[in-house]
Amino acid sequence: MRIKKTYVFAFTTSLIFSLFVSGGFLSLLYFKYNIVDIETGVEVCLATFILFFILLQLQVKSFIYNRVRKIYEDISLLDVNNLDKNLMTTDIDAISKEVQKFAEDKQLEIESLNERENYRREFLGNVSHELKTPLFTVQGYLLTLIEGAAEDKAIRDRYLERANIGVERLTSIVKDLDMISKLETNDLNIKIEPFNILEVVQNVFDLFEMKVKKKNMTLRFDKLYEFPEFVMGDPAKIEQVLINLIVNSIKYGKLGGTIMVSIESLEKNKVTIKVTDNGEGIKKENIGRIFERFYRVDKSRSRDQGGSGLGLAIVKHIIEAHKQTISLESEYGKGSVFSFTLKRAS
Repeated sequence: MRIKKTYVFAFTTSLIFSLFVSGGFLSLLYFKYNIVDIETGVEVCLATFILFFILLQLQVKSFIYNRVRKIYEDISLLDVNNLDKNLMTTDIDAISKEVQKFAEDKQLEIESLNERENYRREFLGNVSHELKTPLFTVQGYLLTLIEGAAEDKAIRDRYLERANIGVERLTSIVKDLDMISKLETNDLNIKIEPFNILEVVQNVFDLFEMKVKKKNMTLRFDKLYEFPEFVMGDPAKIEQVLINLIVNSIKYGKLGGTIMVSIESLEKNKVTIKVTDNGEGIKKENIGRIFERFYRVDKSRSRDQGGSGLGLAIVKHIIEAHKQTISLESEYGKGSVFSFTLKRAS
């Protein structure tokens, strides 16, 4: 059992002082009154020791506690009136460790706040840029029409069509921002139910059939699946995941390339869905940030091809809302493989 340092200090000081007092008392009796009374001397020594021990213990503890309390007042974010005196230590080593821990925690908190501030600043800049590009485009076409171009039917129809494309892009950005906001605040209802993942993949293939033909690309499974593959999840949200991944592969795929989807059982209770393309791939330094909101590997080219810049961020949030994981493997110049897991339906 560890003895408090205040007790050791009080004991030692009281012992020395009581011996000094009792020695002085016995010397006074002996030299002035020629009396030798050892028993009285012991009683005086014991009484003095007890008295001084109690007084020193109370005074020292009060003295240190008041100063330790001041330290807690200076460093604590809590209301000092809520501090429990019994929980506060008078051990300087313990105080030093606690202050050091406090400083380290605050340093981490400051770094986190700085990181969030930088992220917020970058995010606002990206939102502003993404919105103003189509907005200015729409405004430009409409102003041109107002200033007289509307008289020419061919120009009017062409400009209205281009303005409509800009409005559709604005709508897409707003919808994606709304979705990712709901995903981040857990406000988007995820309805988990069993469904056939092969059927969902095929629906997405059918959706992009015409688009891939224009680029002479191929959408296919890695093999012929004879039996359905049932998984647990929200079919609509997982379809959105596949749509975003395949759109990404089409956008960065090469003419005449192939986009392949495979369903693998790498774990006992999980299914891994892979979307593989042989497009341009992603450089190693960009892989770690690919799922960030508005992050673009090639900013100028990506914006020319449209999109909100939120597709992969939405994918990540949807998969994490299913309590599953998504990963990326890519080699620049050779292609990419996006993989995500879903729980197998029992």
